[in-house]
Amino acid sequence: MSSILTNNGAMVALQTLKSVNKSLTETQNAISTGKTVANAKDNAAVWAISKVMESDVRGFGAVKDSLALGEATVSVARNAAETVYDLLTDMNEHIQSAQNENVDRATIQRDIDALKVQITDVVSAAQFNGLNLLDNDGNTQILSSLDRDSSGNVAAQFITVSAANMGTGGYTAQDVFADTTSGVSTVGDTFGFALNNTAGTGTITIDDTALQTGDTLSVSIGELTVSYTLSAEDIAATSTKDVVAIGLKGAIENLNVPDLTVNYDVAAPGQIVLTNAGSTDLNVTGQYGNAGSGNLGALAAIDVTSNNGPANAQNVIHGLMNAAADAAAGFGSVEGRLETQKEFISKLTDSFKSGIGALVDADMEETSARLQALQVQQQLATQSLSIANQAPQSILSLFR
Repeated sequence: MSSILTNNGAMVALQTLKSVNKSLTETQNAISTGKTVANAKDNAAVWAISKVMESDVRGFGAVKDSLALGEATVSVARNAAETVYDLLTDMNEHIQSAQNENVDRATIQRDIDALKVQITDVVSAAQFNGLNLLDNDGNTQILSSLDRDSSGNVAAQFITVSAANMGTGGYTAQDVFADTTSGVSTVGDTFGFALNNTAGTGTITIDDTALQTGDTLSVSIGELTVSYTLSAEDIAATSTKDVVAIGLKGAIENLNVPDLTVNYDVAAPGQIVLTNAGSTDLNVTGQYGNAGSGNLGALAAIDVTSNNGPANAQNVIHGLMNAAADAAAGFGSVEGRLETQKEFISKLTDSFKSGIGALVDADMEETSARLQALQVQQQLATQSLSIANQAPQSILSLFR
């Protein structure tokens, strides 16, 4: 049946043309924006996921900046610690030279004093953006990651950098190591003696009169070093020197030096007796550190002008070199960790960007082919609608 009031063919052609035009508009938008999901209307779920991931990518940008800043700060500290170690090595050579009796120790001391000033200058200058890791006792938190759990909660992760207080100030000499009847330790803040081979003995005697919370007593046997730091409970103890002696005894035993016996007698408070049953001599040295001074605080005590000065300085310098080496090694380890984390965050960011692209980016090859097809469909739909619109005209022929 033909009708001049209802043109079904035209309606079908019109709907087809509208559908084609809609698809063509979406394809053209995909080409112009480069995205198949440009807004929430296109695909709400995918759009929401992509926006969360984009937020994380921007957050990782801040993390990379934090890691770069932290790495630069730690690098400065490491280089400074290595420089301090080199300067201490030079100082050790001067101390060795002062061991001879026929040398001008006053001149050597001037060179040592110049190195002290240089070391102080290096420590003071080892700062980056106002943070000096060689001149404080605190810890620094460096933002290293942003972790999102399945519930959408984000937790910041940090890498902790422990400062190495390489300050040279605040040191006060104390009579911590007392005289013993055998004469192997002397009154003062350092000591040194040799344990001769085959049953050689030596005694460390501790005087707790001047000790306070946070003070550190170190003992070195050859290249090995242990230390004991006093707590408030140690100071409050009935006999602080007994507590310290027992603590040092255990630490020395943990060194596992072959043929070395460590004894403590409760009848002789504060005394540790070392016995060497080995075939070689062992050098034993000790050093006291103030709670309020830096790890290089004992630098001020180095003086080779007296007869006993070179020997005492020899005891001190090795402890200082160990402190500088430990600081440089610690910073080097953290610097490597920061570098690795920065590379990981960079790769993780790239992976996130790839994932976002897979969700929302348009496949340009496919979109181009679809555009061509839709343009043909549009032309055919337009022509079809034109033909359908001409159908009522044929009814006029019936009335001629």
